[in-house]
Amino acid sequence: MPKTKTKSSAKKRFHVTGSGKVKRATAYRSHILTSKSRKRKRNLRKGKLVSEQDQAAVKVMLGL
Repeated sequence: MPKTKTKSSAKKRFHVTGSGKVKRATAYRSHILTSKSRKRKRNLRKGKLVSEQDQAAVKVMLGL
């Protein structure tokens, strides 16, 4: 059976942690930042984990 190809868009957006969970960047950080508070923008810098329901789909895209 052939190997599954990794989706290039997924490998740029997601990273797998040592425990096997999938990390992602936070949304709403790209533009119109003047209307967002300093605290909100600071918290948007932090990464988040992909939800349990979506982790399997993301791992397929990453070829895991």
